[in-house]
Amino acid sequence: MENLFNGKITKKDLAPYEMIGDGKDGEIYKVADDKVVKYFFKEETWQRELEAMKIGQTSTIMPRLYEYGEHYIVMEFVQGISLARHMKRHGYIDEEMTKKILFVLEEFKRLGFTRWDTEVRHMLMDASGDFKVIDHKRAFTSNAPYPTKLMKGMKKFDLSGEFMKHVKTLRPDVYQAWKKAK
Repeated sequence: MENLFNGKITKKDLAPYEMIGDGKDGEIYKVADDKVVKYFFKEETWQRELEAMKIGQTSTIMPRLYEYGEHYIVMEFVQGISLARHMKRHGYIDEEMTKKILFVLEEFKRLGFTRWDTEVRHMLMDASGDFKVIDHKRAFTSNAPYPTKLMKGMKKFDLSGEFMKHVKTLRPDVYQAWKKAK
């Protein structure tokens, strides 16, 4: 594994790279065609995300982890469209997509995450329609039996009913559990 930053990183080190995302927790820079570096403002957030990323390496829903050091993580650049953007552009969620979303939520459980939820903007769909999920800082700090953030995102695009209809068909047990928890 090639080390891009040798364990330490400064804002100056990131200057040559294109910033492709930023938020309250940090910034994301594209450092190669297939890699990004996520630079964290706070050590605690970095540690929580890194723990989830390390554990998640056994799953297809997690970006590959290439390198990490003080306040940064180098990971796979996920080429794709967010679920939020898909819903906005196309205005639907079909049964196959629902199946893949349910797989993501099941993977969270299998990995031992206590948060079995994610925001629609953090679910990235590749060309084959498979999802990778980014932003796992709350993987072990939240605990809810119902995917509140996911459903809130779907409701924003008026697709929560359509999604739940597919969940009822595909996984009646999950549908019933969510109806009770809601």
